[in-house]
Amino acid sequence: MKLSTAVARKINDILIEKKMSVNKLASISCLTQSTVDSIVNESSKNPKLLTIVRICDGLNISLKEFFDDPLFAKIDRED
Repeated sequence: MKLSTAVARKINDILIEKKMSVNKLASISCLTQSTVDSIVNESSKNPKLLTIVRICDGLNISLKEFFDDPLFAKIDRED
């Protein structure tokens, strides 16, 4: 699985769990909605780590919690 796919799936899973919209996540993460949309729709192929940190802050989870998921166990290289 590509990293961008795993990140998008993880964010979408958390949004469903927390019953939160992309717009709300963008707002509380101090990001634009287009930035978050591009990540969750996988049009952003290489999201910056700082952006993921801001998303984690908005979701009130740690970066460790975010990446501690079987989705990230076998990531394909995206050279």
